[in-house]
Amino acid sequence: MTTAHAASFDTGGVFAAVDRQDTAAFVGFLTDDAVFRFGSAPPVHGRDAIAAAVAGFFGTIAGLSHAISTVVMDGSTQFIEGEVTYTRPDGSQLTLPFANVFEYEGELIARYKIYMDINPLYAT
Repeated sequence: MTTAHAASFDTGGVFAAVDRQDTAAFVGFLTDDAVFRFGSAPPVHGRDAIAAAVAGFFGTIAGLSHAISTVVMDGSTQFIEGEVTYTRPDGSQLTLPFANVFEYEGELIARYKIYMDINPLYAT
């Protein structure tokens, strides 16, 4: 098992695509038959369905930015911890903690799991 900290993590990849809200670039990091699960939402299967789900989510926010604190690689599984700051359509911001698990097949992510409580983002 190897550990890396935010300074050595290349945010020029998947997180940068997400932070740009670039759905096409995001799904380019996934296998064709990838499985994506965000919090307690049901898993989404396949690039096209994931693209639709992610684009739908992006449509509910004005922006987002990730700050990665820890990355641990164990074999073909990567564990990532950090905080994400969301900008709501009204301009207000909220920062929430997250943990992601990426399970790779070769260079691409086959299973992408986000562990966080997204509910505060939509609280009135």
